[in-house]
Amino acid sequence: MKTNNLTSLILLLSVLLFFNCKNEKKTEPIEDIASDENYGQVEVITRAMEFQTLDTLRSGWTTFSYKNLSGEVHFFLMDKLPSDSIVKSDITDHLMPAFDDGMKYLIEEKVDSAMAAFGTIPTWFNDVKRYGGSGLISPGKTAVSTINLVPGKYMMECYVKAINGEWHTSHGMWKFITVVDEPTDHKPSKATHTLSVSSTNGYEFDGKPTAGKTIFKVDFIDQVPHEHFSGHDVNLIKYKDGADMDALVHWLNWMNPDGLRTPAPDQFEFLGGMNNCEAGETGYFEVVLEPGNYVLVSETPKADEKGMLKTFVVD
Repeated sequence: MKTNNLTSLILLLSVLLFFNCKNEKKTEPIEDIASDENYGQVEVITRAMEFQTLDTLRSGWTTFSYKNLSGEVHFFLMDKLPSDSIVKSDITDHLMPAFDDGMKYLIEEKVDSAMAAFGTIPTWFNDVKRYGGSGLISPGKTAVSTINLVPGKYMMECYVKAINGEWHTSHGMWKFITVVDEPTDHKPSKATHTLSVSSTNGYEFDGKPTAGKTIFKVDFIDQVPHEHFSGHDVNLIKYKDGADMDALVHWLNWMNPDGLRTPAPDQFEFLGGMNNCEAGETGYFEVVLEPGNYVLVSETPKADEKGMLKTFVVD
């Protein structure tokens, strides 16, 4: 009887091991480079303060589907680093503390101390190139954007601020991504509308969008650092009647103590867009438009005065 029990136990363990192995194969992480099945198509998921996505991508045109499953507004920006030798400690021990201290002093209304803190930003940060990403995206929404990546080492980041004023990057919302010199054959979809962005003419926009799937092509005519040390971008936002547009413009400037800080202003729903690109670069983003009021606006100080705020209505 004991022998029979032992034999049964061994058989049971063998069966369990067999099924566990089968389950492990089914739940393996996706291959660490875009495969033939998702050639040029990449999914990014945020559930809290993280980017769940591939660590290695192919170069060329890439469409990102960014799902914000968290409870806060986010975006992602692809910063191409000036050197592949930049490591985690360069970010966490040198770059982030400068921005952390600077923001803390701005919240405390110690402007001189803030500028001194920002003055300790590592010099290599001046040579970062930006190759786009998503615009701001509300909780529960998905932002679809297509950008042209060149080979190199990137930092994917979100620098929206938490309710206490701390950067999302400081809460872990950044990661290194390597783009290898193996181009995709992926191409952007045909644009429905074209939006040109420049520091001199602001937004120049053709046509009137209508309901349904819409693809915006964004041409960056130039790119300059504005008062917030960053360039211009495009965010698409749906808003309710009577929404305070001045409050939105104020919130979009991160240098304001309450700028880009959770909670986002009421009566606005963020639907993505195209993050900063270098001069001469082009990005695409797509959205399904429903009837209502919309605004295209840059996350730039005084965006309205710079011509980087355009409203339109979808009937």
